[in-house]
Amino acid sequence: MIKTILPGQTIGIIGGGQLGQMLAQSAKEMGYKVGILDPTENCSAAQVSDFHIQAEFEDLAAIKELANRCDVITFEFENIDTDVLDNLKKHLYLPQETSLLKASQNRLSEKVFLKACGVELAPYRPVHTREELQSALEELGYPAVLKTIRFGYDGKGQKVLHSPSDIEACQVLLDQQTCVLEKWIPFKMELSVMMVGNPTGEYASFPASENIHWHNILHESIVPARISEKVAKKAQEVAHQIAKEAHLVGTLGIEMFLTKDDQILINELAPRPHNSGHYTIEACDFSQFDLHIRAICNLPLSQPILLKPAVMVNILGQHVKGVEEAVDDHPEWHLHFYGKDQAKVNRKMGHITYLTSSIEQTLKDIESSHIWVKE
Repeated sequence: MIKTILPGQTIGIIGGGQLGQMLAQSAKEMGYKVGILDPTENCSAAQVSDFHIQAEFEDLAAIKELANRCDVITFEFENIDTDVLDNLKKHLYLPQETSLLKASQNRLSEKVFLKACGVELAPYRPVHTREELQSALEELGYPAVLKTIRFGYDGKGQKVLHSPSDIEACQVLLDQQTCVLEKWIPFKMELSVMMVGNPTGEYASFPASENIHWHNILHESIVPARISEKVAKKAQEVAHQIAKEAHLVGTLGIEMFLTKDDQILINELAPRPHNSGHYTIEACDFSQFDLHIRAICNLPLSQPILLKPAVMVNILGQHVKGVEEAVDDHPEWHLHFYGKDQAKVNRKMGHITYLTSSIEQTLKDIESSHIWVKE
């Protein structure tokens, strides 16, 4: 049953990180009440919400309490026990359901879903043992990348293989869980498209973002991506194809590789707001967070408009001091800190968005600031 959730009603968010924080800020701006479930005291999202249930994500009683206090439930990260959500179906209204969430939690299931969508992927093989790894390498060749099928993000749970001498180091991953071996694709660019859908079948999409990663962690997002109109159109078509096949409700981040011959290969899916979509807060008339809230509440979706080109740069723990020291000199910064208490190396602490008339000059300004240095 489809419900329309109106301002004044309550939205429950499972997960209290920065994505939950920005979802809560959009919801509050629209007049909703917000509750958070997260085990961390004073987590980022709780700082801007009406109430916080401090409990583990697998706590059935706590999720049931959240459901009883809220009119609709959503989530800000994908590593949630879907069995818990399914077992509580009669107690909570989760318009996103769990099918896409389940697929995205397992790289093999995700690839099966994507193949069913008719989109292009890098060649891959499932791998359970060292012998299967060696056989898969004979088929796919070097270089290749071995990934655990679950709980991998920001480069965790991955190993690049350049030669047979790298096989031994893969044993630790094979001992943990089933893996997937992917052929290494010599891409010229990483892209992402944010899609949003609501329960009545309306879809909206944001412009393709060009993403630059350092050590497998997103460093910068550039919008619009520096690609041809033909490639930009193809990226949108593929994103809509996936969203429609998934009967998408809420936000979906679709990560892509652009090859040297302008072929688009889908890398992975994130069924939630995405780091590469943070630029939308200032650069678009509706942000990814605004449209996610509208989608789960079954409100009509507006096709977002890019108001100005933008560059988003992440602030990791090692950048905090430099940003704090330089903030007086940068009135152009749209600065976001997430309220995290410890600035650990490579921990996402915030981001800065630049609205710009010159992408190239802005990229040079970021480099010349010496705050962000690739080690």
